[in-house]
Order: sequence, then C-alpha cells, then structure tokens
Amino acid sequence: MGIIELVSISIALAMDAFAVAIATGVALKRVSSRQTFRLAWHFGLFQALMPIIGWYLGSTVRSSIEAYDHWIAFGLLGYIGFKMIRESFDKDEESQGDPTRGMTLVVLSVATSIDALAVGFSLSMLGLSIWWPALVIGVVALLFTAVGLHLGKSVSEAKGIGSYAELVGGIVLIGIGIKILWEHGVLTL
Repeated sequence: MGIIELVSISIALAMDAFAVAIATGVALKRVSSRQTFRLAWHFGLFQALMPIIGWYLGSTVRSSIEAYDHWIAFGLLGYIGFKMIRESFDKDEESQGDPTRGMTLVVLSVATSIDALAVGFSLSMLGLSIWWPALVIGVVALLFTAVGLHLGKSVSEAKGIGSYAELVGGIVLIGIGIKILWEHGVLTL
C-alpha cells in the first residue's frame, strides 16, 4: 500500500474522531490542554489498536477466502463509507457533561474507531502488514482530534463542519474500496 492510500485511509478513519472532537469543543466551550491530551490520546490509541485487532481476526481466516477477499474488503469499506455518509446527515445532539472523562471517553473512543477494525480486517484479507498502517492511522486520528477539539471551541455551528467531515470520509472509504476492486481486475473492461 502506498503512502497516499495509507494517508487517505487514515484521514477517512479520522473523520469520525474529528467530527466528535468538533462537537466536544463546541459543547465544552473552554478546552484545557489536559482535555485535549485525554481526547486526542484515547482516540489515537483506539484508532491504532482497532486495525491491529481486525488484522489478527482476518489473518486467522485469510487462506479460506483468498479468492474473494477483495470483495470482502470492498464490502467492508463500502458499508463503513455508506454508514459514515448516512451519519453525516443525522441531527442528533451531543450528550451533556465532559466527554473527555470516564466511561464517556471510552465509549466515544470505541465508537469512533470501530471503522478501523474493518480496515484492519480488510488489510489482512489483502495480505498487507498492519504495523505501519496502524501507527499512521493512530497518529492522524490523534492530530485530527486535537485540531477538531480546538476548532470546535471556536466555531459556534459545528454540525455543518462535522457532517461535512464525515461525508468526505465516507466517500473516501468507498473510493478506496472501488480502487481495490479495480486493482484486482474486477472493474476492467
């Protein structure tokens, strides 16, 4: 996998974290360095760990499904991409309290990184290594979360930006899924 594809996947996966971070910044209105560290660290850590978990799950069944692994990768990326696009149009309000603490932080960390589990599974199906992608995915999520949190505190209307970020992330994931099919000769004429 090339660096452009890896960064594209990382950015697409970071869009959920970015959107949640913007909404969190808007909800908090004042953001401390401690809150920034907690949210960015947890989102980055979970984004890095989930593809590793998905990769190990996928590597246990890879030999059984190599003939159609590209369809599995496309299906997972397409599903997550369409889910992100659908969620970009949701109008749910953010919960009360400080989301950078306690169980809320853990739940948000899992929720924003579950897509990375599917990506790790997909990379395993394609026979690719997971360590470098997991590191890049985690660092990109950490950076996007920190930026999103501070952007959110200075933006009064975060829904439009958060929705746009998720929409773009979903489109990128679907595009990468289509590219995988293209590379496996499915879409050639």
